Amino acid sequence: MRVLLVEDHAKLATTLAAGLRREGMAVDLAFDGRDALAHVAGTSYDVVVLDRDLPGVHGDEVCRTLIADGGTSRVLMLTASGTIADRVEGLELGADDYLAKPFAFAELVARIRALVRRPTRALPPTLVHGDLSLDTARRVALRAGRPLDLNPKELGILEALLRCDGAVLSAERLLEEVWDEHADPFTRTVSVTVSRLRRKLGDPPVIETVANGYRIGPS
Repeated sequence: MRVLLVEDHAKLATTLAAGLRREGMAVDLAFDGRDALAHVAGTSYDVVVLDRDLPGVHGDEVCRTLIADGGTSRVLMLTASGTIADRVEGLELGADDYLAKPFAFAELVARIRALVRRPTRALPPTLVHGDLSLDTARRVALRAGRPLDLNPKELGILEALLRCDGAVLSAERLLEEVWDEHADPFTRTVSVTVSRLRRKLGDPPVIETVANGYRIGPS
């Protein structure tokens, strides 16, 4: 999944981003409201984790802009104020969820994943295709009941393909969803990772290569 983390405290932002990447998320960073708006103008994010008290363009205005533009990104708003009135105000701005600081990192991860499971068509926490299953919350993949030793990028590709339910995802789209903005668009890292994932998934093959990218084959 692709996440934009908007937080003006650089040390906190980089620490959170590192942790989210270890959880298999592709994370871009923005340190103020203007930077956040520039990111969302050029990239589609599954979730925007948005600090409310931002310099420059306030987090409230960033949230209003995201909603007004009709984007599909879910917004998880962070704030130092945990009062009920502030939570209500944040949600009324259009945020999908609200998390008060300080918070447990595990809760942040759980909330982001819960938001990703709330698209127009609800997705179950466990994605299943034949004898292959992926628990998106625990980040555990099984084939015929056998645990698969997948790294975060391999899990990210598998989740993206399973979520599409047989639709084709291009290498460029997978690069956007699973890697971050620093990934080289001309690299072969997607094809190399898909090849490694195929080997780990074993037979019969699950992932098909088609003219425009990759998809999950029929079960």
